Amino acid sequence: MSRAHVLLRIAGLLLLTSTTLGTPSRAMADPPEPQIETLKTWVKGEHDSLIEVYRHFHTTPELSFEEVETAKHLGKLLTEAGYDVTPSIGGNGLVAILKNGDGPTVMLRTDLDALPVTENTELVYASKKVVQLEDGTSTGVMHACGHDIHMTNVVGVARFMASHRDYWKGTLMIIGQPAEEKGEGAKAMLKGGLFERFPKPDFAIALHVDPNLPTGTVGYRSGYAMANVDSVDIRIKGKGGHGAHPDATVDPIVEAAQLILDLQTVVSRELNPAEPAVITVGAIHGGTKHNVIGDDCLLQLTVRSYGDETRKHLIEAIKRKAKAVAISYRAPEPEITVSEGTPSLFNDKQLTWQIVRTFNHALGADQVVPVEPSMGGEDFSRYGIAGVPIFMFRLGSVDQKRLTRFKQLGQEPPSLHSPLYYPDADECLSTGVTATSIALLELFQNPAEKE
Repeated sequence: MSRAHVLLRIAGLLLLTSTTLGTPSRAMADPPEPQIETLKTWVKGEHDSLIEVYRHFHTTPELSFEEVETAKHLGKLLTEAGYDVTPSIGGNGLVAILKNGDGPTVMLRTDLDALPVTENTELVYASKKVVQLEDGTSTGVMHACGHDIHMTNVVGVARFMASHRDYWKGTLMIIGQPAEEKGEGAKAMLKGGLFERFPKPDFAIALHVDPNLPTGTVGYRSGYAMANVDSVDIRIKGKGGHGAHPDATVDPIVEAAQLILDLQTVVSRELNPAEPAVITVGAIHGGTKHNVIGDDCLLQLTVRSYGDETRKHLIEAIKRKAKAVAISYRAPEPEITVSEGTPSLFNDKQLTWQIVRTFNHALGADQVVPVEPSMGGEDFSRYGIAGVPIFMFRLGSVDQKRLTRFKQLGQEPPSLHSPLYYPDADECLSTGVTATSIALLELFQNPAEKE
């Protein structure tokens, strides 16, 4: 283990005793050791069955809002485990309920959708699926973000909780959510009456695979863990003409170049240096020919932040600078369209403290590591905004030997959404099912008070 990792883990353990992670409102007991040992033994016995489930999901991916067969198969497995399953919530979403006496309601979420990525892993069970997109192009489809692991994890946890009802009391609410990759699935399920048609949970948890954490480990972050994600389209207007006579035109390409440079000063010169934020111009579309100056140019931006005030400031600054460039070039005012994406994910501090403390007890403190916040988006955040304390943790998904080999070769491990990414499913699932089940037992046996 590197010195940096050692220091990071020490820092994480210190955080557990600090007020930033929250403090226990009362004394709480960990799940008894016999229950933990029973769980670990049970998980080992389910290995082959869960790998079969995982490979099925991996080879049959479906895109966002098209997860018809995925939802059917997950619903079938949860029904067989003893859950009352309701399909078609917010599109292809499903809700599975297991009532087990009086106690809290705890929600466990998995996402269902895959990505338009052609798999290049060369696994024997690699996805071969190809679909046609709306624009007529063809693409492969792949669970390049690990949602196949997420679904299999839920199946394993559901089976354990159903077969060990003497360990807990309350209501377990499992949701299979569509369209996480588009940032629209949680919104659709909430709009479809998720918390009106079913019990509003006291707590909600989820996990996400991490391509940089070794299998056997889990990662956590209290407070802001993932970012606000917004998209901004700016259509810069000019006056077209011949490339040989630019004086007779207003060149939107030059305007766009100026704006791209100006936008770089928003984060560096307008925000507190301690406040994370990103403005990325991901695409520029303009012009048709070498010697033609066009009438307009389109910029497409992704904008990332954590706090609401920073989010508002970024959007206001982008609009201000775009209009200022237009004025300076004597050009028409640009058309600016802002599409709000996922809100930032804030892990409840009390809930994080409680579950991480239990992880340390059940998995070993050296297997539970603090992780940096991400500028990626996750619509699991919407359940927190709806008033439910939430906690999403990260699951190590790549074997340490593979990570070491990447380092020796001077390479970064394939990231999520890469056609080369794949989890080492055996230990990844074993740890995921164990950690998630431990978290649920903790919340059912010692329901924490909401902050």
